[in-house]
Amino acid sequence: MLSVTNTIGLFGMNAFPVTVEAEVMRGLPQFDISGLPDASIKEARERVKSALASVGVPFPNKHILMNLAPADVKKSGTSFDLAIFVALMQAINVITNDLSDCVFIGELGLSGIVHGIRGTLSMTMNAKRSGYRHIFVPADNIREAACIEGIEVYGVENCIQLLGHLCGDVPLTPAPCRPPESEAVPETVLDMCDVRGQAKARAGIELAAAGGHNILLVGSPGSGKSMLANRLPTILPQMTREEMLETTNVYSVAGQLSKEHPLMTWRPFRAPHHTVSAAGLVGGGSIPAPGEISLAHNGVLFLDELAEFDRSTLEILRQPLEKREVTISRAAGTAVYPCSIMLVAAMNPCPCGYYGSTKKKCTCSAAQVKNYLGRISGPLLDRFDLHVDVDPVEYDDLTSKEKMESSAAIRERVERARDRQKKRFAGMNVYCNAMIPDHLLPEFCVLDDAAQQLLRRIHERYAISARTHSRLQRVALSAADLAGHDTVTREDVAVATQFRGFDSKYLR
Repeated sequence: MLSVTNTIGLFGMNAFPVTVEAEVMRGLPQFDISGLPDASIKEARERVKSALASVGVPFPNKHILMNLAPADVKKSGTSFDLAIFVALMQAINVITNDLSDCVFIGELGLSGIVHGIRGTLSMTMNAKRSGYRHIFVPADNIREAACIEGIEVYGVENCIQLLGHLCGDVPLTPAPCRPPESEAVPETVLDMCDVRGQAKARAGIELAAAGGHNILLVGSPGSGKSMLANRLPTILPQMTREEMLETTNVYSVAGQLSKEHPLMTWRPFRAPHHTVSAAGLVGGGSIPAPGEISLAHNGVLFLDELAEFDRSTLEILRQPLEKREVTISRAAGTAVYPCSIMLVAAMNPCPCGYYGSTKKKCTCSAAQVKNYLGRISGPLLDRFDLHVDVDPVEYDDLTSKEKMESSAAIRERVERARDRQKKRFAGMNVYCNAMIPDHLLPEFCVLDDAAQQLLRRIHERYAISARTHSRLQRVALSAADLAGHDTVTREDVAVATQFRGFDSKYLR
């Protein structure tokens, strides 16, 4: 008898419908799976056999053929187990109900339990788009799948429970739809009030957070660069529902969602070590997995000791930073991952770290300093909207009893600025000033006459590139949002210029 069951395949974040066709025929006992399955799918034969034994159904002593259609698309992963099991149950008349509007995804254990899988959110979204009304997922992934409205989601713990529902004996109750709700960053010991002094650097971090801009912190060891960067998430605004779904989707595909926090409801903060490989940073593998830059989507990617990273690895970042997505091509196909991030980097100005310092003498030669700074290419430096010199903290600041401004107080100003941007970009796929496309800058970034004149003088004096010209306008608009006015003034352009690092004593 021929039976047909529905499931969903996954390549990267691209989910696609798959039909599992099962036929039990006369012939030598054999269990074949066709349709370009990988090794993990072929091994499903043994898991399905054991699962049948766990529910007390004898395995048919016949020739069993499973086909995964479309048969010309490569398929991988263990999420097909549950659909193969259901298709076989239909083929031997254990299940007789019509399942044409149902989708089954999950990995089987030998005892018949259903293990969690990667990419459940992408699969559920595709099932809804494909018109299916019911989806059966592992119980471990039910919170993830229940984010999606318009489709009934059932959490399955084991095969006995699934058969009880499909045969009408013990119906399952669909999970209530619970769209993700934004949450504040989990309370930690990190707070901006711990940062002593560093008024300019604190202002730069706030400006970067207000507009979602990339920022480079340069200074001697111990000046507080990493301390500032690690506290950046505490002043960022909460994510929108769309951002939460996008970020959760990436983490689901990567298999990095935890049972305690099945949804990404706060902005991620990723800080890879400088020994990270190119594949680890941007993603890779035969079935491309997301890298650190995509895991930081809608959040912060922090590169500490920037000059210690492999130069070729850093250069790979240039295109993703512009396009805000990573495209990874392999023989099996092409995967596209989003990477709309705030790039925050920290570095010393020389090998010993004290070039330009007024507190300690630099022991490096001019050639050593030049070679060290030369590890960061000009085009990559150009992609940092803000370049901030972080000087050593003065003794009076370290010993002061004055209470520094907290993260909560700064976050209020940042959220007010982001609220202005939310209204400005209503109905668009733009969440902050840093994302404004170049062709829309004249519409959203309106400069008064004095601001235009100052920007012209800056352009002539520093011979800035077209990219720098655009980024200066975006930063100036963020400064205007913090100040609470729509038109960019001369003061806003001056702020953007000050933080661009044209006169940096470290990067000159």
